[in-house]
Amino acid sequence: MNRKILRLAIPSIAANITTPLLALVDTAIVGHMGSELYIAAIAVGGVMFNMLYWLFSFLRGGTSGLSAQACGANDNRASTLVLRRALIVAVGAGLLMVALQQPIFRLMSWFLDAGEETTRLASLYFHILIYGAPAVLGNYAMSGWFLGMQNSRMLLWVSLTINVVNILSSLLLVYAFGLGIAGVATGSLIAQWVGFGAGFLFLWRYKLTSTTLSDIVRWSELRRFFSVNIDVMLRTVCLIAVTLWFTRAGSLQGPLVLAVNTLLMQLFLLFSYMMDGFAFAGEALVGRFVGARDFPSLRLCVKRLFVWGAAWAAFFTLLYLIGGEGFLKLLSDDPNVIDASSEYFTWALTIPFAGFAAFAWDGVFIGATMTRGLLLSMFGAMVTFFLTYLLLFPTMGNHALWLAFILYLAVRGILQTIIFIRHRWN
Repeated sequence: MNRKILRLAIPSIAANITTPLLALVDTAIVGHMGSELYIAAIAVGGVMFNMLYWLFSFLRGGTSGLSAQACGANDNRASTLVLRRALIVAVGAGLLMVALQQPIFRLMSWFLDAGEETTRLASLYFHILIYGAPAVLGNYAMSGWFLGMQNSRMLLWVSLTINVVNILSSLLLVYAFGLGIAGVATGSLIAQWVGFGAGFLFLWRYKLTSTTLSDIVRWSELRRFFSVNIDVMLRTVCLIAVTLWFTRAGSLQGPLVLAVNTLLMQLFLLFSYMMDGFAFAGEALVGRFVGARDFPSLRLCVKRLFVWGAAWAAFFTLLYLIGGEGFLKLLSDDPNVIDASSEYFTWALTIPFAGFAAFAWDGVFIGATMTRGLLLSMFGAMVTFFLTYLLLFPTMGNHALWLAFILYLAVRGILQTIIFIRHRWN
């Protein structure tokens, strides 16, 4: 079982680690432009796209769970239909985002309320990068399908293509052509479409079943497809609400606090993308075992996932304790931001052990298509976050925001544990 997990997790981790590195490069580029406003603008623009794309993350999660179960049942027709339905939804939603970019930006900039200059810079970033929406969502659908088919190596190659092109083009456009934030956005846009094309090339390795439009829109099968995905989407709405409020609460305290929170959040993102490698392995294997009705293997898989998760939590806690301050200095040379971040650094140290269970369970629940439990646990965690923040912020300030976030991670894992134990696996 450990070999099966690692066979899927290692390529996923290699793919995932390039994603936070990409965000770190963007942050590091603007962090050396001489003002915290650039970091704040990237943070605001990044949150806007996170909100849009996370809302459609079901295209990856729902697709991986459904295709993994079809793979376990040796049903090639079902797996092909999952892919084609997901791609149709992905491209359609991406085109709708492009068409509605003006009202979307106005609504999100009003909510984030980041200040006139920060909003102006974020607007430049947003209105360039929004044209990559169909490619990003299409890659979500294909990545979920590759994972469900027990092939995380395809995720690695697509991710490497996107991130290498992104990093190289952003550096070229910023430093060779002096385009600043516009260069960062344009580099990302180029990479998103290159990655989308690469994903289609990799699909040629599979013999997809011939299907008709009537097969794709058959209601009896669509009902399960949308039932699973709506639960995942609503769960993502809760996640977006927490993330948006975290950024908004930082921005309302001024550009310095927003910059500090953005830098420290990179530590969370680095850990989360590493843990997602094992969560992805859980999605693929649990879905396969559910499709094959192999419940003893499912239970063993869950146990092994938690052993790996605890080991990673211990490793990252030690890593941040030893090298966390030096890591932050790589991202920014602004002494005010670095000095202010030390006050909140202890909270970042608690992230790995507070959050590893939630990541492990997310993979299990998605693979088993236990999406209603996924939604309910996230809702409970979101309520915990907002209650903690609203009650303690008047006295604790930004410390209350970080405490609320840590409790949000922990409560997710606790509630998912209870739900899984109460489920009958036989």
